[in-house]
Amino acid sequence: MISAQSWADARILWDYHRMHHDPRPCSVAVALGSHDLGVADVTAELYHQGMAPVIVFTGSTSPTTRVRMPRGEAVHYRERALQLGVPDSAVLLEPRATSTGENIEFTKAVLEDASVKVSSVLLVSKPYEERRSYAMMRKLWPEVEVVCASTSMGLEEYADSIGDARMVIDMIVGALQRVLVLPGLGAAIEQEVPDSVVAAYERLCAAGFTSRLLPIDVAARPGT
Repeated sequence: MISAQSWADARILWDYHRMHHDPRPCSVAVALGSHDLGVADVTAELYHQGMAPVIVFTGSTSPTTRVRMPRGEAVHYRERALQLGVPDSAVLLEPRATSTGENIEFTKAVLEDASVKVSSVLLVSKPYEERRSYAMMRKLWPEVEVVCASTSMGLEEYADSIGDARMVIDMIVGALQRVLVLPGLGAAIEQEVPDSVVAAYERLCAAGFTSRLLPIDVAARPGT
């Protein structure tokens, strides 16, 4: 049972994680692989709106996605996008990345190999990964403009769509930890984190939403 306080704290983090960008046309849409197939849905919708002429789906598998997406995150995303009417000619695959740092590095290589000139990236992710992925893009690919996008669902609706509210809150907490620690590792730009967000994060950690926190030894590695 998730307490009212924990839901309230999770909503504070949820709102902070979202960059609240207005989607606009970019050189390419990059969809970050995850357990959430809805990322592919959002990417397809943005493609049909004319927001990007090319899509890169990036991601291998993780402990979270191995069963749900046995052929790999990028492959499952691509299959979903094709079902939603995106032409295969508009899709590039990056099937090797196992971290956000690799998502960025390997996507750059895929686009270079395809001779796609990039000045701006429409970065599509889970809602609570917007801020962290934005911060890493600005550090690791600083020459491009970054516009973040994700589903417009609120927290409760999103948790219902995933079917595991506790996992979603665990991931929200883990994403905030990475916002805090990655700049010190040289893997992301610094961002202001309001005291109210830090306090909500600490309460959620104390309440046991810690399964997605990086242990200290792993948190010392860039590119996570």
